[in-house]
Amino acid sequence: MPTTKSAIQYKKGKLSKKLLLELYEQLLRPRMVEEKMLILLRQGKISKWFSGIGQEAISVGATAALDNDELMFPMHRNLGVFTSRNIPLKRLFCQWQGKEPGFTKGRDRSFHFGTMEYNIVGMISHLGPQLSLASGVALANKLGKERKVSIAFTGDGGTSQGEFHEAMNTAAVWQLPVIFVIENNGYGLSTPVNEQYRCETLADRGKGYGMRSYTIDGNNVLEVFSTIKKLATELRKKPEPILLECQTFRMRGHEEASGTKYVPKKLMAEWAAKDPLKNYETFLLEEGILTEEAIEDLRKSIKSEIETGLAEAAKLEVVTSTPEAELADVYAPHTQEVVLPKTKKKSEKRLVDAISDGLRQAMEKHDNLVLMGQDIAEYGGVFKITDGFVKQFGKGRVRNTPLCESAIIGIGLGLSMKNYKAMIEMQFADFVTCGFNQIINNLAKLHYRWGENADVVIRMPSGGGVGAGPFHSQSNEAWFAHTPGLKVVYPSTPHDAKGLLIASFEDPNPILFFEHKGLYRSLSEEIPDDYYTVEIGKAKVVREGSDVSIITYGQMVHRVKELVEEMNIDAEVLDLRTLLPIDYDAVEATVKKTNRVIILHEDTLFGGIGGELSAHISEHYFEYLDAPVLRAAGLDTPIPFAKTLEKDFMPMGRLREQLERILKY
Repeated sequence: MPTTKSAIQYKKGKLSKKLLLELYEQLLRPRMVEEKMLILLRQGKISKWFSGIGQEAISVGATAALDNDELMFPMHRNLGVFTSRNIPLKRLFCQWQGKEPGFTKGRDRSFHFGTMEYNIVGMISHLGPQLSLASGVALANKLGKERKVSIAFTGDGGTSQGEFHEAMNTAAVWQLPVIFVIENNGYGLSTPVNEQYRCETLADRGKGYGMRSYTIDGNNVLEVFSTIKKLATELRKKPEPILLECQTFRMRGHEEASGTKYVPKKLMAEWAAKDPLKNYETFLLEEGILTEEAIEDLRKSIKSEIETGLAEAAKLEVVTSTPEAELADVYAPHTQEVVLPKTKKKSEKRLVDAISDGLRQAMEKHDNLVLMGQDIAEYGGVFKITDGFVKQFGKGRVRNTPLCESAIIGIGLGLSMKNYKAMIEMQFADFVTCGFNQIINNLAKLHYRWGENADVVIRMPSGGGVGAGPFHSQSNEAWFAHTPGLKVVYPSTPHDAKGLLIASFEDPNPILFFEHKGLYRSLSEEIPDDYYTVEIGKAKVVREGSDVSIITYGQMVHRVKELVEEMNIDAEVLDLRTLLPIDYDAVEATVKKTNRVIILHEDTLFGGIGGELSAHISEHYFEYLDAPVLRAAGLDTPIPFAKTLEKDFMPMGRLREQLERILKY
């Protein structure tokens, strides 16, 4: 029998002896693994470690409370989630040492990985996005009537991020079956909680979102287990989000190099006395459920498991690769098969109608496609592209969203993890900045990091010429064309818009689909009524010529055709249609044909697509050029509101000058 009493008051209720002992083993295993990792860190055998010592009860209690097929979204102090889901230690050790049997092929470290085999989706360094992904999974569970919950972890520091608010608000509005767990461990790196928020407890924030919220002892594994078990049971029957604050303490540095000198010694001692493992062990000994002999045997068994896993990992070399293999994993595998219309029936359609038609037919074909965006339901969107969709497909699949761009993109990714397809409409492409993190760091990198695809299309009404000013007229496609893992599509005609949009929904990769607002109702043509696709990544010569090649996309395709007709120039016009990946074969063909090239885009000159294309042409086709590669682009200013100023911003005057220059060269 122990000589000391437990500092934590446990209530075992009707929990079985078997479960009580399992919880002890699940607490002990991550503690012993961590103690070994700290030794290896000092020996230089792993590069970094974020310790969860003292916080294990939260991870273990939560994992034990959920079904094994319910998705969990842990952070970097939740080793207990991974070990309680019985991931082999060899694989974890390989992950932390950058070896092949890990989960990221050496491309990401520590707990920055996921594994759908074990229904775990690991973090990215930006903390907040996990909450939205878990909400997306919860939405899928609700739409599918699966009676399942998801759970996401965040720290006290993470609750100050905008995505925390966005995820809470959206989950509450949509009544999603998700549990948000705050591990309030006293410090955000070195910043104490009294410098992070003013509310008495973080659970108080739940009231503002209209959701139930609770504060519990995060070091009491039985309280964590019983609370989450009860809540999960309730949410499976009646979906709603819950905010659960678990009070605990970080006994080591934010990461080991940080240390804990900023923590008062008295405070450290107080929490050391509340150690979740030691206290639970003492309780079990007091109750006669556990013996000292059993503890010793279990420790020997876990130590052997650790040493065996380390020995197996040590036999393996640090992962190596080739540029070809690395590039091959940037995108999820997909070979597009172009779909031709079944009949010859055509109708005259404007660009806006073609996009609506393609979106409707994609919804009819893919019953797992969910549309999300501001005012897209009954109102039909600000451009009326989804007008009538609610009546045909229902509010479950056509969803008005709060002004929470980042959360909605994250929810789209969560839907993808449950084999749904998601489309997010940016009301204007300018507003995508609010969701930049999710696009750049989650959607784009996910497949490369750990093999999960992001089946998400983001529609982007963009471009100027309509006198809408700096925040409703930007051409921001270059931001995304710079990002490996995304595909960037930019059609210029109703035919291509419909075919490329439908193709985007067949592609399992994340796609930014740009639609020039100035073309919505100013351009029409006869297009097939049937379902059809256009090849993504394939450019098109839209005007044959021999004097000069003008490479462009979007609205500029039409403006340049008008200008060369006016100037009586025999110009070839290549419509890129896709900006990532670029059709370099088509670029090469037109360069070799005319030997003179101008690259045109509405986007600003510096850092635009034109600079990259110019460099590629100069590097690869220099011997075919009879003149320097020239560019014409938007002025390097924000796009102005007044029509006179906006006209000066647009590149057409500069294109005229460049045409005159290149033909005289």
